[in-house]
Amino acid sequence: MFTRLIVYFAYFLKTSKRYQRAKLFFYDLLENPNSRLKSYFDVFMICLVMLSVFLLIYEVDHKLDAGAVLFEHCVISLFIAEYLLRGWLYSDNHKIILEHYEKADYLKLSFRPGKVAMIILAKKIEYVFTPLALIDLLAILPTYRLLRVMRILLLFRLFKLFRYFNSIKLFANILASKRFELITLGIFLGFLVFVGSTAIYLFENPANGGQVKNLFDSFYWAIVTVATVGYGDISPQTTGGRIVAMVLILAGLGVLSFLVSIIVTAFNEEIEALRENSIYTELNRFDHFIIICGFGRVGQHIARQLEKDKQNFVVIDPRESYILKAKRLGFLFIHADASKNDVMHNAGINNGATTVICATGDDVINVYITLTSRHLNPEIRIISRANNQDNVKKLYQAGASNVIQPFEIAGMAVAEYIGQPVAFEAILGIIREESHIIMETLCVHPGSLIEGMNIAEVGFEQRKLMLMGIVSANPVHQKHKNSYPIKNQHFYFNPEPHFVLRDGDLLVVIGREYAIDYFRDQIEKSRLKNGRKQ
Repeated sequence: MFTRLIVYFAYFLKTSKRYQRAKLFFYDLLENPNSRLKSYFDVFMICLVMLSVFLLIYEVDHKLDAGAVLFEHCVISLFIAEYLLRGWLYSDNHKIILEHYEKADYLKLSFRPGKVAMIILAKKIEYVFTPLALIDLLAILPTYRLLRVMRILLLFRLFKLFRYFNSIKLFANILASKRFELITLGIFLGFLVFVGSTAIYLFENPANGGQVKNLFDSFYWAIVTVATVGYGDISPQTTGGRIVAMVLILAGLGVLSFLVSIIVTAFNEEIEALRENSIYTELNRFDHFIIICGFGRVGQHIARQLEKDKQNFVVIDPRESYILKAKRLGFLFIHADASKNDVMHNAGINNGATTVICATGDDVINVYITLTSRHLNPEIRIISRANNQDNVKKLYQAGASNVIQPFEIAGMAVAEYIGQPVAFEAILGIIREESHIIMETLCVHPGSLIEGMNIAEVGFEQRKLMLMGIVSANPVHQKHKNSYPIKNQHFYFNPEPHFVLRDGDLLVVIGREYAIDYFRDQIEKSRLKNGRKQ
């Protein structure tokens, strides 16, 4: 009966949407590095840890009032809750139970709850002895009055910051990557200190007229000398002691040089990871941003225009010269190959990125980037550059939403300029926003004031705007004239007054910036107002 109850409860947790949502929420809060909720929680915990440490230091010489005691109890309660929640997230008990139950049922064996309980307990004990969990536990212990002798452990609250600072974590990982060299250096240093402390005690003990009274003094002196600090409170008086001091000083210089070289080498190897870590942190702050793959001439023009429009973006390019240029211009950049899955995943293609622009000068690379991006995020918009007409179809097949041919566009522009230079310069000035007249697209949102209206009812002339055309994928519009096909859509140039606007249509309008902004605000406010009514 007890076994059936355990299995039933495990199946209940597996199918419970509320339980899964709760676990996902706390995972995003405590563990998910890509979660914005975790970044807010980390900042809150950093402030809380610092305040609690300052309070504990203040308590050494002052008596805490009731408010301070209450604050300390709240802090420790939060630490305990965090500790328990992390232990809960470390393993899924119901999955372990069901895994062993279903295996036993399949093999026609008896299910043993005791064995499963031991496996679950072993998992939790494994969590307890992880370095960060030990720090969490030691940060909690000093609060209890019966353990006042352990107040020194309050310093472990500062070590909790390892959880919340990604840079500190990365520094620890760098040191861990050089643990063999550091252990070797530590063994040599320990041997050096042992030999030096023993030798100085033999030469500088009081019987020989020295100042070293015991082995602890000799050990202290050896540490200070190897570190090349030399306080001078204990100084060798004998010839043998001075020789030992000189040897230790020279050896200490070598040890320190070796230690510095190890750390510098490790940082040089991981400097790109440090830089990328800061970039990923910056990207996590954006709700929406654009990924530009390739920072050649086309990519640079795109980046400058996006910067002018105050849009967030990140540049990805494997070439050192282009990355240095992006750095000089103050753009966010990632020095990597955008065709690799892990690069695009870390860049946030599934976490805030709205568009991927493939702007490299190589169509083959653009195809690979398009394939990678579409595989990682089937819904994202991909705009790709094509240098060769033969590759346009391949890019669409790879998953590109739109394909731009810059050389073909440039050729058409030159031809138009030769025929009508004045008109061309006027349009080019509008596109470049060199005057107060600009060209913009406005979306017909469901429930907005213009949904269901015809062109005549909108009153573009009264709004001081000129409608150039409408971009739509709605098949109901295909009866209208002046239609030009775009991928999965049509552009209706100079539509008739009876053209009825539908949800999802894009209006291409020309006018003054503030007139367009005012019209856009009216559309948005009406959409929100109708949404609340519904």
